[in-house]
Amino acid sequence: MRPRTEGDGGAPCGMLFQGPRLPGRNLSVADLAGGLQKMALDRPVIDRTGLAGKFDFDLTWRRDLQQVSGQGGTNSDVPGIFTALQEQLGLKLESSKGPVEVLVINSVSRPTEN
Repeated sequence: MRPRTEGDGGAPCGMLFQGPRLPGRNLSVADLAGGLQKMALDRPVIDRTGLAGKFDFDLTWRRDLQQVSGQGGTNSDVPGIFTALQEQLGLKLESSKGPVEVLVINSVSRPTEN
């Protein structure tokens, strides 16, 4: 990850998942965690790094179907998402238990005609 500096100008920010490749520009580590949660890991990802500021990064990993869906993975020289995060960005994902937000629906009924 490369920290953003004032000399970087007003470069656009965002990340665009391109299969198992993720270029990110002008993003916080919390932004990265949120993107990984939605698009790559199918489980909550919480930023506990304490790193402030915006970063540019490029992350490439092997799409491992077993990791997300329980199906078999693929063989490749490209690392899995956990190894890629550590080797390419210096970040480590650690599994832990903790509170998560849950939506509870107590009942459902059809709307009545007016």
